[in-house]
Amino acid sequence: MRNWFRVLAFDLLAPAAAAAALIYIGVVLGWPLWWVSACSVLCLLVLQGVIVNFVLARRDAVTVGTDDDGPGLRLAVVGAATAALVAAVVIGYTQWTQPDRTLRADTAEVAGIASSVAEASATFTPQNPTASIDRATAMMTPESADRFNDEFAAVAKDLAGRKVSAQAATVSAGVEAIGPDAASVAVILRGTQSAPGQPSDTAVLALRVALSKSDGRWLVQDVSPIHSR
Repeated sequence: MRNWFRVLAFDLLAPAAAAAALIYIGVVLGWPLWWVSACSVLCLLVLQGVIVNFVLARRDAVTVGTDDDGPGLRLAVVGAATAALVAAVVIGYTQWTQPDRTLRADTAEVAGIASSVAEASATFTPQNPTASIDRATAMMTPESADRFNDEFAAVAKDLAGRKVSAQAATVSAGVEAIGPDAASVAVILRGTQSAPGQPSDTAVLALRVALSKSDGRWLVQDVSPIHSR
């Protein structure tokens, strides 16, 4: 009975577990070409080990599991199978939780970019009228940056002529929708506008910022006001 248990554990279950772990890793990774080659070689080695073990059992009536003189070999078999199983668990966990980690990272990134662009679009200083515009366009797609410059050029000239200053700070930024390559963020700002000889004017601004992902980088496509109904 003891020998049958050792045959089951060391001669059958251990190589089967190792082969299953290798195949599982391939399934999780989507069978990239490099793993197809590596898995084929490793599974072939496992199969060869099983065949050699069977030949030894037929010839010497002893196997890796039942050989009392080979405890080190049994330890190596168990260690290899355990390493394969641990690798399968770690790789499976990493791969299947990757979308959640990516979503959390993208959500935080688009919210930060949208907040920065919204603040820059509502900030102006007569001493450096293009500073906030340049800061905003650095986070935009080329088409959006050109459109943004055209729209705010006349406004910036007017504000500079009247020596009007404007500052904005984000009150709240929330992701309305997000996908692998596009996102929409609503940003609530508190804006303060001041001019020489006039009291400061404070208002709450609501902007919707649309973003797209290009070459792994989130860029702003459009900034538009959110109109209340």
